[in-house]
Amino acid sequence: MKHLLSSMSILGLLAGSVSFPALAQAEVKVVASIKPIHSLVASVMEGVGPPDLVVEGAGSPHTYSLRPSTARKIANADVVFWVGPQMESFLETPLENLADGATVVTLKDAHGLTLLNFREGGNFEGHDHGDHAGETAAEHAEHAGEAHEDHADHADEKHEDHADHDHEKHEEHADHEKHEEHAGHDHEKHEEHADHEKHEEHAEHADHADHGAEAFDMHIWLSPQNAIAMLHEIEETLSKADPANAAKYAANAKAEAEEISKVSDALKAELKGHQSKPFVVFHDAYRYFEEAYNLNAVGSVTVSPEVLPGAKRLTEVREKLKNLGVSCVFSEAQFNPRMVAVLKEGTGVNSAEIDPLGSTLDSGPQLYTELLKQMGSAFNTCLSGNS
Repeated sequence: MKHLLSSMSILGLLAGSVSFPALAQAEVKVVASIKPIHSLVASVMEGVGPPDLVVEGAGSPHTYSLRPSTARKIANADVVFWVGPQMESFLETPLENLADGATVVTLKDAHGLTLLNFREGGNFEGHDHGDHAGETAAEHAEHAGEAHEDHADHADEKHEDHADHDHEKHEEHADHEKHEEHAGHDHEKHEEHADHEKHEEHAEHADHADHGAEAFDMHIWLSPQNAIAMLHEIEETLSKADPANAAKYAANAKAEAEEISKVSDALKAELKGHQSKPFVVFHDAYRYFEEAYNLNAVGSVTVSPEVLPGAKRLTEVREKLKNLGVSCVFSEAQFNPRMVAVLKEGTGVNSAEIDPLGSTLDSGPQLYTELLKQMGSAFNTCLSGNS
């Protein structure tokens, strides 16, 4: 009996010292900036651990203010995924102050990702591809250097032109002052109106400058092929940070890429009949989606959602609606749709809302493909004349 008890005690001690295999858990704290990016990261991490999301719910990176609780998550992160400073400018300072050893992945620079530039001023028609409309991140860096050289080459020319016309402008200015004295108060009113229009134009051009020398569109996730390129970047980063789960990350990335391709192929078939139908968007944020499905955007109401269009711009767009036979004007979930309603009033043009961030969708690995389907449905309905 004593022998039996002794043997049981030894077995108990041995059992207590044996470590049994547990379900794989993420060894890294991961944060993603906006819902579409978070969805791609979550799909790669599925079955391992959930990443944290910065801009939750219906929030927009254009207007987001960082909360203290979210700032702490970022400060404690091992890996942070974002598009880049042109999209989530509010993250620049927090990311600069991350702990040593933390990894920041700027997905606009992902291998194999294609960048598209904004179309100047919103006054674009048909497919305006431009010299550097579609280029990889590496090609973008090369052309940025070329642009800088071109600027230096023409600097002296511009200076000479300025000197040649300086005296001429001085005389014109003197004549203009005499005219002002004669015109009186009515001329002052005219100047105020002109100044207001110039201010609107300046605001739009300044906003384009903020996007960088080439004014690249940072809504990169709206291209399914870019999403697949980002999946590979995410998988490589996570596998390096958490080698124990590398096989799981690789399998998840492959499965999600296949699902995105499947959904995208279905959308191509669904939207094929609408490729020649012209439409106008609230702001130039959908070029990646348009290129993916060969859709025919002919202009935007405003260059950027931060710059509200004035009366002159609204008149220009209204004329475009009439002259180009526009089928649809798209508003956005993140911004007041009232302006689009006023714009199309009396024109007979259809309208619909599109949501590039998936603000009404539940965050998680399923969001990205649901976002593609949701946008495809909005385009299909509006361009079919059923909205």
